[in-house]
Amino acid sequence: MNIQTIEQLEDALSTPTDYVLGALKQLPGDIVVLGVAGKMGITLARMASRALEKIGRAKDRVIGVSRFSNPIDREKLETWGIHTLQGDLLDPTFVATLPEAPNVIYMAGMKFGATGNESLTWAMNTHLPSLICRHYDRSRIAAFSTGNVYGMIPVVRGGSIETDTPNPTGEYAMSCLGRERIFEHFARQNDGPSVVLLRLNYASELRYGVIVDLAQKVKAGQPIDPTMGAFNAIWQQDANAVAIASLAIAAKPASVINIAGPETLSIRRVAEQLARTMGVSVSFVGTESPDAILSNAQKSFRLFGYPTVSISTLIDATAEWVKGGGSLLGKPTHFETRDGKF
Repeated sequence: MNIQTIEQLEDALSTPTDYVLGALKQLPGDIVVLGVAGKMGITLARMASRALEKIGRAKDRVIGVSRFSNPIDREKLETWGIHTLQGDLLDPTFVATLPEAPNVIYMAGMKFGATGNESLTWAMNTHLPSLICRHYDRSRIAAFSTGNVYGMIPVVRGGSIETDTPNPTGEYAMSCLGRERIFEHFARQNDGPSVVLLRLNYASELRYGVIVDLAQKVKAGQPIDPTMGAFNAIWQQDANAVAIASLAIAAKPASVINIAGPETLSIRRVAEQLARTMGVSVSFVGTESPDAILSNAQKSFRLFGYPTVSISTLIDATAEWVKGGGSLLGKPTHFETRDGKF
């Protein structure tokens, strides 16, 4: 991986894979991305747009919807040929104006700041899906969720699978399970949408992610707390691709798919590899717990193939990016949180 600039990075993150092209060939019509201005949404929308153009469907639109608190995000999307709509998705009047589309990717939600703002968290994560399901009652919806709904499991199990019983800890994770239940409810109605729930755990790129969080501490010489013990990570391009392609498996009742990397990653080992690549030393404080939030994404790999970028390549590229002073999003993942309070 030889990425030196943000432009190169965003190009890599938005390059459609073969299975994205294959899936979209089966899914005519526009694609609406709700909550597009988040950490993944901008490159996901661009990937969808590039895929439609590549398969000869330039007349079909990708439409990004967000509050766009940062106007630069909207300008960037528009420059790439993506249509944008600005508004508050909690406003039913605004939702009623959204264009009809057969394909919807739902990325709206609230995580950070949930503690102390629980009512808004539940409104965003459980009330909003009902508004969207009523408006897009004839669409296919790929709705982002989180591996946090599974709760902690023993690391030796290798990750939760889609049929495991959810066991969320804290109001954020509970509200995310509530979001899933709302989508599931509407997907069971005759006049409701087809749905696939995407339990993500964790998308990573060079400016953001668990590996970036660790790399910043390693570079600064701060000790690493390995208490969480282990985590999953997947290159964001691959996570974007699975999310788009999963529209093809939206179903009634709703289907579920984990999006994660294939390895159970040791926080200690990843930090050590980051330190070797940076040419610095690393220290640790604390010991690993026997459980963590982990997902098994074998179902995704069977459907859409393995990630195109290996975790070792991602670790080394992240180390070089952070060591060289590359731009960061400044949004820590708080992956080490074990009490469910975000």
